[in-house]
Amino acid sequence: MVKSTDIPTFGNLHGLKVLSTGTVVAEPYAASLMAEQGADVIHVESSVAPDTCRAIRYAWNQEHRNERCMALNIPSPEGKAIFLQLIEWADIFMESSKGGTYDKWGLSDEVLWEHNPKLVIVHVCGFGQKGDPVYVARASYDAIGQAFGGYMYINGMPDPNPPMRAVPYTCDYITALNACWAALAAYLNVQRTGKGEMIDIAQFEMMTKIQLHYPMTFFQDHVQLERQGNADPKFAGYSAYKCKDGNYVFIGLVGGGPMKRGLPLLGLADDPDFPAGIQLALHGTPAGAKLDAAIQAFCDQYTAEEVDAKFMEIEVPCSVIMKYEMMERNPHYIAREVFTEWDDPKYGRVKGVNALPHFQNNPSQIWRGAPLYGMDNDDILAELGYTPEQIEELYQKKVVKAEGGCH
Repeated sequence: MVKSTDIPTFGNLHGLKVLSTGTVVAEPYAASLMAEQGADVIHVESSVAPDTCRAIRYAWNQEHRNERCMALNIPSPEGKAIFLQLIEWADIFMESSKGGTYDKWGLSDEVLWEHNPKLVIVHVCGFGQKGDPVYVARASYDAIGQAFGGYMYINGMPDPNPPMRAVPYTCDYITALNACWAALAAYLNVQRTGKGEMIDIAQFEMMTKIQLHYPMTFFQDHVQLERQGNADPKFAGYSAYKCKDGNYVFIGLVGGGPMKRGLPLLGLADDPDFPAGIQLALHGTPAGAKLDAAIQAFCDQYTAEEVDAKFMEIEVPCSVIMKYEMMERNPHYIAREVFTEWDDPKYGRVKGVNALPHFQNNPSQIWRGAPLYGMDNDDILAELGYTPEQIEELYQKKVVKAEGGCH
């Protein structure tokens, strides 16, 4: 168990108090990033059932390091009282549930601001807090956000193949990243104004936001860009290619410089379909067909690492499509300490992704493994002023719950 005084001083967010009640990834990852930068994060799970993330082997252990946790029945009378005390404690409150859930529990934004006028509230859900009531009430998962947000339609191989979701949980992570920056932006303004803020984040909107020129191409030119698989929808030489050893590379032979340097390597320097100064070879043209065929013929002769080295020599963007065994031994991954080890209360010494990104002056730390279910109930409740007898009564009433050995 961990008290707030046990949290070491580090990072740019030391002293920030974050209450997180979301599940799986779409909101909790935002809190996880804050915890890696020194914030005091209390993650509250339902005492009726643990976070679904715990059911995915190793997912909880990667995503909930540095946090304290409670298992609390928020809608119960006693749970509401505890929750409102936590609201008074917090600088930022983030949750993920269907739109209007907290309103139904009598815990509207207005009620929360009565208890803490400076509170930053972040609602994360599939379809938002406002809009068409039929949609607001809908449940969502990562893939639902990708589907409704138009992101899934443009990913995958061309027709007649079906659209493909981006994995793992791309919509959830994009949503969480937006929740994190938005919460911190609002918190900065609260420091200036003293007035709280509410942020309404819908998963599908976050996926619609990251489609670059695709939406405007439709609205301006009335053209729906279709799926192209790994290839760019417009120009050749920008795709994944299979190599002699069965591994893949992704090559970006586009732009004046790369084309000038890359065409000689592929035997196309004197081809009339590639005039001096050519920037792009478009699909549906002789140049596009020749370029893709030449790249594939080149890759057929070499391993993925050899292809990568040869294109790197001439400064043409290229990368082996990495698998974890490649990543673990790659010198750049090692030099940047992308992977690290830490102590986990369930699995002991474990290895996974480090606290990223890197901060030079106030670096992140991993000071604690992801807590067991309800592991910090007692310490958190004691900090809120509950006596051991009152805490025991809460356990008896099933307002709070903990994994065996945590109480």
